[in-house]
Amino acid sequence: MKRPRSVAAPLLSALVLLSAGAAAARVDAMEMAITVDDLPSHGALPLGTTRLQIAERFISALTTAGVPSVYGFVNAHRLADDPSTAEVLKRWVDAGFLLGNHTYAHRDLHTSDVQAFEQDIAADEPALQSFMGSRDWHWFRYPFMHEGESVEKIRAIRAYLHERGYKVAEVTLDFRDYAWSDPYARCVAAGDTQAIASLKASYLSSALEAVARGQQAASILYGRDIKHVLLLHIGALDALLLPELLEQLTGQGVHFVSLPEAEEDPAYRDASEPAPLQGGGLLERRLAAKHLRYPPRVEQPREKLSALCR
Repeated sequence: MKRPRSVAAPLLSALVLLSAGAAAARVDAMEMAITVDDLPSHGALPLGTTRLQIAERFISALTTAGVPSVYGFVNAHRLADDPSTAEVLKRWVDAGFLLGNHTYAHRDLHTSDVQAFEQDIAADEPALQSFMGSRDWHWFRYPFMHEGESVEKIRAIRAYLHERGYKVAEVTLDFRDYAWSDPYARCVAAGDTQAIASLKASYLSSALEAVARGQQAASILYGRDIKHVLLLHIGALDALLLPELLEQLTGQGVHFVSLPEAEEDPAYRDASEPAPLQGGGLLERRLAAKHLRYPPRVEQPREKLSALCR
């Protein structure tokens, strides 16, 4: 019996073209911290894979590449949903990595009032204290990178974080890696190796393109490059491709540093003005505040990704 043609086939050529275009972006020597959101679990779980296996792959890749003191940002409600994922946080900390606050339930500040958001920050703290003990877990990552849709809300949450001793874990490099998570799980279930190969290629090229664009944005703002912070999520495809991504970055001259070391850069202290309402990473917000345009990206393949392996 003839095997049916993959429904993803019409999309593959577009994704390959995207990959080829983004692959042309080059990364000059830079310093970069790696951070990981949504511990202990993120995205759909592919068949034959466990959450702990994903975490182990992350730990192995980061350790092999010598990435220091990586912060993973926790949504503790996931522990209530699946208590077995507590082992992910235990292994993360045992490996010498660190945990920070991403709110208990990944609450969006743009659609939440200040009191509810503050309560969600506080609700995450018992798990952080339990797993981290005396180590510093007072780093905060805004869910969706949304700092508030009003100046009053922005200032209120900044004051709350300051009172509780938090430092904000900014993001300067983001390629929306989460967009690949569910398509990858679907394509694994479908056994569509051609689509999986295309996903891998577009993921890596989009990551490198985002890094190059971040350098361009820093140059526009500061006339120099800065120490950067890359955002990843603890997803299955991220874990699979992390060794190759780190190898490519290292090969292009990237030196990995810790989050606190990255944010010692003076660029991170220029944060007195309220963030623009649309949110986004640090460089996006700063450019928008100056009415400057962020360097344009090669087409984001989100629609193509969402159609794969349906």
